[in-house]
Amino acid sequence: MSKRFDNQTVWITGGGTGIGLAMALEFVSRGARVAVSGRRLEPLEHAVAKIEAAGGSALAVTCDVTDDDAVRAAAAQVVEHFGSLDVAVANAGFSVSGRVEEVPADQWRRQFDVNVVGVASTIRWAMPHLRESKGRMVLIGSVASYIASPGVGPYHASKYAVRAIGQVLSMELAGSGVTCTTIHPGFVESEIARVDNDGQHHPEWDDRRPSRLMWPTDRAARTAVDAVARRAREFTFTAHGKAAGFLGRHAPGLVHLALTRGIGAYKRQPD
Repeated sequence: MSKRFDNQTVWITGGGTGIGLAMALEFVSRGARVAVSGRRLEPLEHAVAKIEAAGGSALAVTCDVTDDDAVRAAAAQVVEHFGSLDVAVANAGFSVSGRVEEVPADQWRRQFDVNVVGVASTIRWAMPHLRESKGRMVLIGSVASYIASPGVGPYHASKYAVRAIGQVLSMELAGSGVTCTTIHPGFVESEIARVDNDGQHHPEWDDRRPSRLMWPTDRAARTAVDAVARRAREFTFTAHGKAAGFLGRHAPGLVHLALTRGIGAYKRQPD
């Protein structure tokens, strides 16, 4: 395994579970030190234990990305502990589901506070340190930024916004030595289907996403970290995700036809 991130510091928001934790372990396997942050301390402590068991150096930093002061403090704590910041991964996010006409304003605001404003805050407070290290900013978007489907309009809207932020940031950073990579995963194992519209975790819920199309987190993490190592500007996976993204960009009429002919809206919550 290449040690391309040897002695570098990586900070991952939403790093206690799912693809965030898997990316942390992958970065560690490539020589990095890793800080993981999130709202819940217990998953962060579990993540640190797994990273240390794998031979890595890790730090847990509780942080709600909707609190700008908390994000600023988290970035400062990571740098104080490890001495630098070389890669920042804005991974924290969740999904609000429901018909557009029925989702209340407070749930729209929380969707954008976490998935969009939280990303912007992470960029803002990581960037001074990344400029010093000529490092990498990483945004975790989604194939949902290329193709829309009924029943999850707020999530799609937020991920379209993340894609735009990544495109603009890449332009603004041109020539600075700092790069931005926006990752657009397809279906990956995670807790996202077990978090309700208010951001509360329900471990007893079933994940109703198509299991046949689901990538395990370790495979997704390897693919994502490879793209970060190359300093790719945008990268989409899985194969189904790439196909969906292509159709969303180049055949939106076909997508509309397919999703309005007997295909019901995605429903996350149990009946």
